[in-house]
Amino acid sequence: MTKQPSTTERSRITRVLVANRGEIAVRIIHACHESGRVAVAVYADDDADALFVHLADEAYSLEGDSPKDTYLDIERLIGVGTRVHADAVHPGYGFLSENADFAQAVIDAGMVWIGPRPDSIRLLGDKVRARRVAAEVGAPMAPGTTEPVDGPSDVIRFAREHGLPLAIKAVHGGGGKGLKVVTRVEDIRNAYLSATREAKESFGDGECFIERFLDRPRHVEVQVLGDLDGHVIAVGTRDCSLQRRNQKLIEEAPAPFLDEGVSGRLCGAAVAICSHVGYVGAGTVEFLMDPDGTMSFMEVNTRIQVEHAVTEEVAGIDLVKAQFDIAEGACVDGMDIKGHGHAMEFRINAEDPAHGFVPFPGRIDGLRVPSGPGIRFDTGIETGSVVSGRFDSLLAKLIVVAPDRSSCVSRAKRALAELEIEGVPTVAPFDRAVLEDDDFVSDDHLGVYTRWIEESFLSRTDVDDLRGPDPRRDPGADAVTRTWIEIDGRRREIGIPSRLLSSARNATHAEGDGGVSDGSSSHRHGDIVATLTGTVTSWLVGEGSRVEMGQPVATLEAMKMETQVTAPLSGSIHRTASIGDLVDFGGSLGHIE
Repeated sequence: MTKQPSTTERSRITRVLVANRGEIAVRIIHACHESGRVAVAVYADDDADALFVHLADEAYSLEGDSPKDTYLDIERLIGVGTRVHADAVHPGYGFLSENADFAQAVIDAGMVWIGPRPDSIRLLGDKVRARRVAAEVGAPMAPGTTEPVDGPSDVIRFAREHGLPLAIKAVHGGGGKGLKVVTRVEDIRNAYLSATREAKESFGDGECFIERFLDRPRHVEVQVLGDLDGHVIAVGTRDCSLQRRNQKLIEEAPAPFLDEGVSGRLCGAAVAICSHVGYVGAGTVEFLMDPDGTMSFMEVNTRIQVEHAVTEEVAGIDLVKAQFDIAEGACVDGMDIKGHGHAMEFRINAEDPAHGFVPFPGRIDGLRVPSGPGIRFDTGIETGSVVSGRFDSLLAKLIVVAPDRSSCVSRAKRALAELEIEGVPTVAPFDRAVLEDDDFVSDDHLGVYTRWIEESFLSRTDVDDLRGPDPRRDPGADAVTRTWIEIDGRRREIGIPSRLLSSARNATHAEGDGGVSDGSSSHRHGDIVATLTGTVTSWLVGEGSRVEMGQPVATLEAMKMETQVTAPLSGSIHRTASIGDLVDFGGSLGHIE
């Protein structure tokens, strides 16, 4: 980052409120400390003993446990920031990072928003309006609507004109939420209703648009930086094609197997889009690339990305520090970017790939981190950390960098072999299997596309190759339970005999606790069993309805992922769990007679 100041230079940022949790909170705290800034953390009840809370200079409770009452509560976050005299807020990724109202509230409270201007967030966060901007600057795009659709009938008309498959996408969506792919006309109505419901629940707005779905595309994105004087630069490309359910699992930089002409066009389009809206800070412009060479603008993410680390490693810059510098008025024009080597990032999620990647809360009983040349491990956990079911499943990111892609794959194999996480299942066995697959390690990368995992890899992979150590199902057997209290923003540890807590819990359960299942009882033939610990978000069939074996009957959400539960046999359904109930892994939702 050049030290040449912008004409709109701000005063120096010294106290940063980190309005996030987990791995990204740790990442921001590291950048604060390395640049001489004070890091102020906020935390939900489940995160009271989290690594980021211990690493922060100060930490303050948000006095709640659900996302909406903590990391999504604008009033509480602004209240803490004002009370502790923070002069800036970094939102990280997820939660309120792309919420224009939060950005405006931070600015109105007299703090610096470390991110793009609120009007840019609103414009680019509306995917329909973003498509208009992309069209105005000549970015490549697939056919799609430029207005939200009003209902399934609009989707059917589009399908008749442009054909199938097509994608129904939330206007304000991201991360696969509110995104449904339709390959048959008869599925359009249910897909539309599901997409709008997810969009409403996740983003507060159920509006969706549609576009022609590219059948076997690669997902390529461009990292950009913009300053307060209107300069925008492209830092580099990334490939994020390895996804499951539209959730990225493995990313690499630079995007492999792109010739200079294609890479230049993508970077040019990204810069043009962001320059058109006066973009400030770090952002990502995403594209899809079909095997026939078709390129299509997808969306702009107005925040730091989970996968920003691979770009950092090959570009030789600290993107989070760059965010700080830009917010203080630094200029990106003429920034020296020297691309070198190849980097891969493996998201280490608390999910069980041997059982359909179901998310799995629990406690980290042991952690061994790989080391050596070219290895970076960004994490929000340590031994003893409790992985909450209320938040997403990302535990850590393993980043590997080497001189070229082939040596990067070899180094990644070694690093993943060294990595050990005990207590909860993770996707590490899946990562190891991918690195042995010819489609992924081939010299042309053409075998991998955004649905390659579901449509190719899993169907020819032995489930035993995806299985890790059995998780501990009872993380609370210690003689003393350690907990923490907050005194003036600092953590203080206290120990409570576990038998006292156990007695209190038993007494609470005896009084009734609102339908929570302990998952420990034996099941009868026909019981509808929860495949994960999560919240019942919907019943797909009515009480007493006739269902067929294998038919989806309910949806559960855990760690920000929605999973369908199916009928174990054919018959009439009797529902015992209600919408909103928390059910444990193996607990009963109802019974099929």
